[in-house]
Amino acid sequence: MMDISELKFDEDGLIPAIVTDYASGAVLMLAYMNAESLKISIDEGICCFWSRSRKELWRKGETSGNTQHIVSIKTDCDKDTLLVNVVKDGPACHTGAESCFFEHIHGENLEAFNLYTLFDIIDDRKNNPQAGSYTTYLFEKGLDTMLKKIGEESTEVIIAGKADDRVETIYEIADLVYHTMVLMAKMDISPKDVIKELASRHGIGTGVRDLIND
Repeated sequence: MMDISELKFDEDGLIPAIVTDYASGAVLMLAYMNAESLKISIDEGICCFWSRSRKELWRKGETSGNTQHIVSIKTDCDKDTLLVNVVKDGPACHTGAESCFFEHIHGENLEAFNLYTLFDIIDDRKNNPQAGSYTTYLFEKGLDTMLKKIGEESTEVIIAGKADDRVETIYEIADLVYHTMVLMAKMDISPKDVIKELASRHGIGTGVRDLIND
């Protein structure tokens, strides 16, 4: 584990810190730290930055309550940028957006759709049924139908995988994930519940696991 003194701060004594979400992997924000704020962040386990506009230390969430609890801090190969992985208590952006990066300049908006988005759509269908919706149909049919579909899709994944067909395997895995998430929504199991269980199997500290909740 390297020492803070090995980092390359700029002429103002600052180093950029890219903050990412532990649960989704999304980039949340870019801020700056100096040696003091980095030490505070490490000691307290929550993000503390240096405000370039106010010229003062800035603990994320001190006024908004949107605290960021640190899982890990890494540096790049040049030691001039930090990557801070966090469990967040609320939106990262002052606009109320989950991430500060939401304005597209180029490219498709694919990252806007992720497993959390899918789960939210499925959960909404559970609470607000819509005529003609396949998801609503599954909730109406109940547990046995959901489990039958999961069994069928699991078999399809095995067949596609055995055939070493990458495209078909991706397609079938997507079907399996979708039907599994329908079951999760029915049983009030959130993606964070699953992530918390996985974290417990890979040596993630109890304190961090306790923060991964709805």
